[in-house]
Amino acid sequence: MDESLSPIGLVVSLANADSKVLRDRLLDLLCELAYREGDFVLSSGQKSSYYINCKPVTLHPQGALAVGRLLLSVLPADTEAVAGLTLGADPIVTAVSVVSAYQNRPIPGLIVRKETKGHGTMAYIEGPILREGAKVVVLEDVVTTGGSAMKAVERLRGAGYEVNRVISLIDRQQGGAEFYAANGLEFEALFVISDLQEWRSRQV
Repeated sequence: MDESLSPIGLVVSLANADSKVLRDRLLDLLCELAYREGDFVLSSGQKSSYYINCKPVTLHPQGALAVGRLLLSVLPADTEAVAGLTLGADPIVTAVSVVSAYQNRPIPGLIVRKETKGHGTMAYIEGPILREGAKVVVLEDVVTTGGSAMKAVERLRGAGYEVNRVISLIDRQQGGAEFYAANGLEFEALFVISDLQEWRSRQV
């Protein structure tokens, strides 16, 4: 067997791949493992003819590596931490933080709870305690209306951090970008939904 095609070989090659190779491999994984068509109700309450569950990709070794490298490459230079709302953002935040250490640009990760911790410190935010005013970027897997990541933004700002940007793996283009702009947040996504749908149609 060609070692470059083995799971270990693929991870090693992605570790040194350029952004196009990373994006193509991530699109492959998203179309194969994350995208489903049918009748669904989203967390926003909206009905949809398709559903995207990124966790099988962000918890996949190749997916996590591609996500970590691609997101790290678009973070502002002054980023002091990345953060996200549990559960969807947990593996994304971890991937970026781990990759940052390998690239000599260590960036800690923060996980924002949906509800306060029920014991001990009763904390909403897990991770290192940063300086007051530290610049934190919120990461998200899929953005629809923008409400989920906004909860993380509000908690982080409430803890004294500066949060001006949200970065998502996928933008469903259903109002999230406009919502963030209205709340003074910069927003970008690695992919929009049409990227997945067009890529998927070419693979069928």
